[in-house]
Amino acid sequence: MLIIAKEPVPGRVKTRLTPPYTPTEAAALAEASLTDTLHAVLAMPALRRVLVLDGRPGPWLPPGFTVVRQCDGGLDERLAAAFAACRGAALLIGMDTPQVTPALLAPALGADGWHDCDAWFGPAADGGFWALGLANPDPELLRGVPMSTAATGAAQRRRLTDAGLRVRDLPVLRDVDTARDAERVAAEAPGGRFARTLARLSRTGAG
Repeated sequence: MLIIAKEPVPGRVKTRLTPPYTPTEAAALAEASLTDTLHAVLAMPALRRVLVLDGRPGPWLPPGFTVVRQCDGGLDERLAAAFAACRGAALLIGMDTPQVTPALLAPALGADGWHDCDAWFGPAADGGFWALGLANPDPELLRGVPMSTAATGAAQRRRLTDAGLRVRDLPVLRDVDTARDAERVAAEAPGGRFARTLARLSRTGAG
C-alpha cells in the first residue's frame, strides 16, 4: 500500500485554499488530510505501508510506515517511480481524500481483490483519480499520462484498458482542492481530524 504526499509546509501545499485560508491554515488542513489518510491505511490489512514523500516526515507520521523520497520530475514520473519500486500487487492513493475509509479500500485489499482483476481505479470528482492499483506494477502504464487536468482520470483509465488490463472501479471521491471542496469533504467525514481542523479554523474566523 502506497501513499504519495507532500510534507505539509505553508506555501507549498493546498495553495488553492489561499484565499480564503492563510498559507499556515492551508498547511494545517493538508496535515489533517494526510493524517486521516495515514490512519485509514494503518487500519487496512496491507503487507507493507509506504509513504512516498516530497519533503521530510514530521510528528504527524504514525509508526508503521516506510518512508521513501519522491523522485524528481512530473507527477506521472513520480507515480511511475513509486510503482517501479514495488514487488507484487500495489495500491496507491494520494493525501487529498481524508474521507477515505478502510471500507472504501477493502475491495482492492481483500482476499479476492486481485481475482480476475489486473488494476483498480478510483476516479476523482474533478476528473482526476485518487487511487490506482496494479497487480503487476509497470511504470510505463503511468509515464506520459497528462496530469492535473479534467481529463487525467479518463486518460489514465484508458491507458490501463488499452494495455488489455481488466479494471475494477472504486467509488468516486472528491479531492480537497478548494474551500468548497473542503466543506463538502468535511461533511462526508465529520468525525475525522480534517473536519475538526476545518471547524476550528471556521470558529477562529478563517476566511
